[in-house]
Amino acid sequence: MVKHVILWQLKDGLSEAEQQKIKADIKAGLEGLKGIVPGLSEIKVNINGLETSNCDVMLDSTLESVEALKGYAVHPYHVAVATNLVKPFVKQRICFDYEV
Repeated sequence: MVKHVILWQLKDGLSEAEQQKIKADIKAGLEGLKGIVPGLSEIKVNINGLETSNCDVMLDSTLESVEALKGYAVHPYHVAVATNLVKPFVKQRICFDYEV
């Protein structure tokens, strides 16, 4: 099993309403990949960090293998979510992958 954890900071200058919509769209888009992307066992997006957080969105996902992680990265539905819902609104991305 492989854990794939991502933290994102949204771009500066977004209103509170824009931030909430963007975060909700990211959550819905990514969590909607469960059952679609082969090897994706679990996926959870947290958009309700405490004020002490310095990131806005966290992805916590589990994949069956390193090969499944590679497939997830290029899966067309994942690429569409990343391209349309994440990348246009994010200023920083931090990734940590590890085997469990």
